[in-house]
Amino acid sequence: MQKLSRFLLLLCIALSYAGTTKAATDNLCRPLPDSWKYSEGAVQTLPSSDGWWSLFDDPLLDSLISMGEDANLDLAMAYRRMQAAATQMTAARAAYYPTVGLSAGYTREHLGGENSNQWSLGASASWQIDVFGRVHAALKQKKALYKASRAEWTGAMVTMAGSIATTYIQLRVWQAELAVASRHAEVQDSITALVNARFECGLAAKPQLAQAQATLHSLKASIPQLKTSIATAISSLALLTGRYPGELEPMLMPARALPDYHHLVSTGVPAELLRRRPDILQAEYQLAAAAAAVGIAKKDFLPTLSLEGSVGVAAPRPGDMFTSEGFHYSIAPTLSWTVFDGFARRAAVASAREEMEEQIASYNYTVINAYNEVGNALVQYRNLIQQIGEYEQATNNAREFLHLSLDLYTQGLSPYSDVATAQQNLLDYNNSLLVARGDALTALINLYEALGGGFSSDI
Repeated sequence: MQKLSRFLLLLCIALSYAGTTKAATDNLCRPLPDSWKYSEGAVQTLPSSDGWWSLFDDPLLDSLISMGEDANLDLAMAYRRMQAAATQMTAARAAYYPTVGLSAGYTREHLGGENSNQWSLGASASWQIDVFGRVHAALKQKKALYKASRAEWTGAMVTMAGSIATTYIQLRVWQAELAVASRHAEVQDSITALVNARFECGLAAKPQLAQAQATLHSLKASIPQLKTSIATAISSLALLTGRYPGELEPMLMPARALPDYHHLVSTGVPAELLRRRPDILQAEYQLAAAAAAVGIAKKDFLPTLSLEGSVGVAAPRPGDMFTSEGFHYSIAPTLSWTVFDGFARRAAVASAREEMEEQIASYNYTVINAYNEVGNALVQYRNLIQQIGEYEQATNNAREFLHLSLDLYTQGLSPYSDVATAQQNLLDYNNSLLVARGDALTALINLYEALGGGFSSDI
């Protein structure tokens, strides 16, 4: 029942405001599947708190996301948009009340050789009485737009946390690759020295020494590129946290191990996305606003009742203003009704309905896309865990192959090409293992983000 409740709510909103067609409501009511397609054995427990990043047990990552909450510029812009929507809602609510004005004046005229003076002081009021609910409908539209902007702000926070975490993981992967490249360069330096010694003793040919030196320089050549990537990642984190790179370098330059990628995550049931995902909430309220716009357009066919009034005093001399002769007032209730406008109102209703149909399609797309994002993250994370296991075994085998090849080469029982091949294989598998671990963490972050986690969506 829970998975249909929000759809029924949206249906009621659309019907009450706009009288939607049966085809439109049929398009709206597309229930989510009962379960995820790729969840077998992949999930178990979901953290009750919104701060999913704390599960990585990395205080530095926690600090970066906290910095982003305080100073991320995209988040600041989304917050200002939300505040602007709040003021628009307040402005719409003001239409319930009359408009009151004060006036004071002095007029001097010269006509037919005579001068005349007129002093005046008064107050006026106008009030459009909401007999047919036009103001009420406009306020509902602004409320829906405000809630949509709040959902957008929450979504910006979720995206900010995911972006910081993903960039942080990539930074740690590049730092680990730099450590691997430096370590392999040191090993290759020793191997090159060994080949050079054998060459000087006549036990190795010149091509073997040249190959060893080429391998050494190739390893060293990868180090500057990795350092550039590390600097770029720090710059990206600085932008995400609203700071300059120099402020973050002292805390980020020291390399740290990658967080643990083994997590058990409960995805719940697909229908829970309807209350967790900010983008779905935003699409829901945008649909409600579009439905309200249809209602507003239809109310233009109804008459309007307004009340105009004024009260004041006027006299040729200031001393006579507050006498009975100087007092005046007026009350003017007005009922106006546009009978014919060249079908402009009919076109406005049709246009509003088309915009509502567009929002229905947008809502359905958002829901289906959210389901697919979770499913893709689940299958990617599950398969990467399997891939990591294979790369770990391949790395162990490549390390053993290098040791054996080096021993055989030292004894003169195998060519140097076996050592070079083993060294390159071990480097490749090490890097592939690091990338797979980083990808698994990124897939896990994507899964948390796809589930709408990170910040409260109670709007």
